[in-house]
Amino acid sequence: MSLTEQAIERIRQLIKDGTLPPGARLPPEQELAAELGLSRNLLREAVRSLVTTRVLEVRRGDGTYVTSLSPDLLLEGVGLAVEMMRGDDLLEITEVRRLFEPVATGLAAARITTEQLADVERHLNAMIAAQDDIEALNHHDDAFHRAVFEATGNRSLSALLGGIASRTLRARVWRGLVEENAAGRTIAEHAAIYRALAAGDAALAQAVALMHVNTTETWLRDNLGGSRSGAEPDPVR
Repeated sequence: MSLTEQAIERIRQLIKDGTLPPGARLPPEQELAAELGLSRNLLREAVRSLVTTRVLEVRRGDGTYVTSLSPDLLLEGVGLAVEMMRGDDLLEITEVRRLFEPVATGLAAARITTEQLADVERHLNAMIAAQDDIEALNHHDDAFHRAVFEATGNRSLSALLGGIASRTLRARVWRGLVEENAAGRTIAEHAAIYRALAAGDAALAQAVALMHVNTTETWLRDNLGGSRSGAEPDPVR
């Protein structure tokens, strides 16, 4: 490891062993550098890196603190990283989504509360009302899935899938603009997911979610076939 990586690992170890628990304020720079046997410059580089990954946060005029370390915060970077991917990388992310999202939807069917189901239904109804507004339709499409992920009760899974699914949002907008009756089919697939959730049928929820993700993946494979040569159509924003 580089010296900076070693410095990062030393701070992370203090966090992992509970010396610096969530919400704790880091000691003064000079004191912490001496404790870890680091130069102040190395310590600053390590702190900057950990701030970027949301492990630490700088509060101006107050100091640097360990964050809550909650999964949704730490995994937020997944969505940012995925957004930078292009071409075949998008297909790989869609494969990952196919592996995880159906299982998560089945889990949600077994755990969803009345209030959470109402939230899913609200976004479904908004999608139906926005059939002629592709941007609004896809906004509620994304919100629909996030509500399902949250219903799993697993914050790590919800954060991970939220980051992965967000990359396909622009592709769904693009698809909706160029493919005839895409809005109708999208709404029908989401309605099937909602009915399975409402019935509390985990197996059915998993099956209809798999069909829904497969629809997107098949379309992407057909329409991004030229990406291996480096060309990728610009998604509509």
